Amino acid sequence: MARTTPVKNAWRAIVWLTALTVALTVLIGAGSMFGSASWAPKLALDLEGGTQIVLAPQLESGQTVTSEQLTQAVSIIRDRVDASGVAEAEVTTQGAANIVVSIPGVPDEETLNRIQSSAKLEFRPLLYTDVAPTATATETPEPTDTAATDGETATATPEPTLATTPTAVPTDGSDLNWVTDALFDEFTNFDCASLDNFSVAPAAEPLITCDSDGLYKYILGPVEVEGSTITDATSGLITSSSGVSTGQWGVFLTFDDEGTAGMAEMTTRLFSFDETDPRNRFGIVLDGQVISAPTTQGIITGGNPQISGTFTQETAEILADQLKFGALPIGFEVQSSENISATLGSNQLNSGLIAGLIGLLLVVIYSLFQYRLLGLVTVASLIVAGVLTYLVIAYLSWRHGYRLSLAGVAGLIVAIGFTADSFIVYFERIRDELRDGRSLTGAVEAGWKRALRTIFAAKAVNLLSAVVLFVLAVGNVRGFALTLGITTVIDVLVVVLFTHPVLQLLATTRFFSSGHRFSGLDPNALGAIYRGRAQFRTPAVSKNKTGASREAARRQTIAERKAADLAGTAPDASSDGKDS
Repeated sequence: MARTTPVKNAWRAIVWLTALTVALTVLIGAGSMFGSASWAPKLALDLEGGTQIVLAPQLESGQTVTSEQLTQAVSIIRDRVDASGVAEAEVTTQGAANIVVSIPGVPDEETLNRIQSSAKLEFRPLLYTDVAPTATATETPEPTDTAATDGETATATPEPTLATTPTAVPTDGSDLNWVTDALFDEFTNFDCASLDNFSVAPAAEPLITCDSDGLYKYILGPVEVEGSTITDATSGLITSSSGVSTGQWGVFLTFDDEGTAGMAEMTTRLFSFDETDPRNRFGIVLDGQVISAPTTQGIITGGNPQISGTFTQETAEILADQLKFGALPIGFEVQSSENISATLGSNQLNSGLIAGLIGLLLVVIYSLFQYRLLGLVTVASLIVAGVLTYLVIAYLSWRHGYRLSLAGVAGLIVAIGFTADSFIVYFERIRDELRDGRSLTGAVEAGWKRALRTIFAAKAVNLLSAVVLFVLAVGNVRGFALTLGITTVIDVLVVVLFTHPVLQLLATTRFFSSGHRFSGLDPNALGAIYRGRAQFRTPAVSKNKTGASREAARRQTIAERKAADLAGTAPDASSDGKDS
């Protein structure tokens, strides 16, 4: 099979680049016509303004917020905002207790729910209810565990007996002595509609509350497992021990050592009640409301329970997503929500764009001055890189909620110099090969092999810096890191799929292959001295250019000078330009 020629490779690379560009264009175009896409990237808080939400803590009587709790809450809320796809949001503290969340633009309902839901999760044993169980809790079965079974929803339950006159001090969370006459009377008269103004109950006391729909009431014992002990939460379809899907959606939790021990202790006691309902159940309380009251169908000792019941895919995903980042150490409620104006505004954006255009113009001028018409390849490559970058930013803005901040614009401006760097390295490698006596076609291929290693090494360092900065930084700095990383990847794509292929094609043209003095690839102007293996020549010297011989000697490497000395053809750098 015949080897492919450089020209065929060049056209193949250009076709791939064109296909990528067209695909992005069509994708965004279709999204703008039939969806919520836009050709213009969304702007961040500093350039567009947005919504500011102030969260106030819900505290028990006499409780205060510690700095550690506030720091943890800020970190968790920031993770939630980032997970929702909102970029360039700001999460800060206000005073000694409140948290301020500033989101660019107008946030959707899902994002607001994610922020406003404090996800204060508690696991409490169930003492009394007149509701049949609607969910079950079991240990998440291992793939080879055939003994684990999924629980089924009970269709009937015996009326529980309840002594409303305690005879002793409660000994554990399931002890009915927690229920006094006064507490039971409060339960009887409790209105679920009042749950909106419900204050957080002390963890060491029983709780009267309702389900999230406000239909059923519960009396729960003290908190036995805190939601803050959850290390991970995912949603998915529940499978039986045989690996067959049950068609039910559930939430799969993972606890740390403290939570695992607490869950094991609680479920051991609840499971001992056998089928005595409701004492074999526990309430999963989210922000003071029972989201599920599963029946304990086994002792959960592995720290990986699964919650099943009446979940839909959406409700399972929302709950798991809220809990994934850990429960807040304290509950929060929305104190205020208002629109805010841009902190910098369009003037700063215009200034940044002008700065970028000036930088681009300087790069173009330098390229044309240094490389003559070869500099037009740099200009074309920068245009292609700019188009690809714009399309990628627009796509990320549409599909992943990315917003362009002034820091992101700065990253794009810096990338102009980094991108031009790659072209300069490549061009200089080609010039080196021409100085060694290669033809332009051979110089392009040999120079590419040498330049590619240097380009990859430099871009790997740039990309690593951008990744580290993105992972460790917060706020606007992440926007700078993201645009820097994007442009670094695009830079490599453009060099491989455009700049090199274009030079491969130009090398076959008469203008460039002949070394025209305006091409930027004139071997004589570059001081070419090598004519073959161990063969050197003294460059031709015109009588009116006495400095040419010195220039040729200056351009020789040490190895070339030694080889030339042995051959007896070394130019005399101290001569006046005449042959001796």
